[in-house]
Amino acid sequence: MPEQDTIQPTAALPVTDDLKAQALAMRPKPRRDRYIWGIYLFLVAISIVEVFSASSREITAGNILGPLLKHVVLLFGGFILMVVLQRVHYKRFYDWAWVIVVLCILAAVYTMFFGQRLNSAVRSFSFFGLFSVQPSELLKFSAALIIPRLLCKYRLEYRRGHEEEDLKYNQRLIYMVGGVVLVFSGLMINQGLTNAILLVLIALSAMLVGGVRWKAFFFITAVCAFLALGYGCYKMINAGQENDRTEMRIKRITDFLRDDKFLDKITDDNCQEQYSFIAQANGGILGVGPGNSRETARLPLAFSDYIYAIIIEDIGLLGGLFVLALYLCLLARAGRIAMKCKKAFPAMLVIGMAVFITFQALMHMAIVTGAAPVSGQPLPLISKGGSSVIVTSIALGVMLSVSRFAARKGIKQEVRDNLYSLSDNEMPDNPTQL
Repeated sequence: MPEQDTIQPTAALPVTDDLKAQALAMRPKPRRDRYIWGIYLFLVAISIVEVFSASSREITAGNILGPLLKHVVLLFGGFILMVVLQRVHYKRFYDWAWVIVVLCILAAVYTMFFGQRLNSAVRSFSFFGLFSVQPSELLKFSAALIIPRLLCKYRLEYRRGHEEEDLKYNQRLIYMVGGVVLVFSGLMINQGLTNAILLVLIALSAMLVGGVRWKAFFFITAVCAFLALGYGCYKMINAGQENDRTEMRIKRITDFLRDDKFLDKITDDNCQEQYSFIAQANGGILGVGPGNSRETARLPLAFSDYIYAIIIEDIGLLGGLFVLALYLCLLARAGRIAMKCKKAFPAMLVIGMAVFITFQALMHMAIVTGAAPVSGQPLPLISKGGSSVIVTSIALGVMLSVSRFAARKGIKQEVRDNLYSLSDNEMPDNPTQL
């Protein structure tokens, strides 16, 4: 059998003064992704209305707009970050990936020792008293950033064409991506099991887009499942220790599997779930109207972990489906952008960010509607919260950057990209176009 030739990268054009002048002369007008911006504006509008509707438990007689104004300030800060990041070339995220990862890990370690305890778990720390920071949100974002970088790096070292090199590539990839998932999951597991699940989904999605062989993909999936099973068995054996949440998690899963949970008497333990179901039933098909929610005064954390129940009560089942469609459209738009990317890194980057946002939204909706066991997950960009709003805005800014710089075609853009993007020797091709 003849030996296959390896794919040889094309040398990048040398950057000269004439080339710079030519690129500046041919620089196209800035192009914004209207679809992502449209989805963002819809989510922000819904967020402002529903946070105000769901914040009745925080409103005082002398400061009716206080909770809403604080949320609007965070949304505005996120908007500024999006505008800035969409003008940053996606190559910069490749360069800064490890720095961002190290900072996020340090934030998670700091929270483990000096964080604020909420519901028997240490989840966040205060940022100079302005807002709370949840490292789990930062870690999910950094995972969506570093895993595409690792996939690109080791794809270049071991190009396909020789079985021995392909085997080394898959082995190194398994070690690196598996190590990232293991370390990040270990840091997040005590802040919520759903966070670790989201992390695994982000990693697997990036590997699918990155063209990882099925054998390596299923091996990493099996390793993650084995580790999750082992961790669950260990926690069950050691259940009952101080600050241990294993018994609570087991109860939530058993309650989820019961068919008659809707008939339970409302107690302190199940009030969130029960009032959430009542709110959704009260909303019906068309809802009671924005601001007319009845259950927001009784539902704990209605403005964050259970805001989707208030959305359905206010604007009904149709409104809830519209919100669901917005997140699915964001994921579909990311897939469209990825198919237009010539290089693999921006394609995996935009998919990773979209999966991070969309899967978290789907998990929030599944928890609120009773399709998944009870857990704490904010609805991206809609729920009230400091770190969630900021990190989601940053992720959208990264998607806009990829759409602006990587999903454009033509000779003019190729000349300009030689000035700002990585050379062909530093970034592999997008496998979705091969």
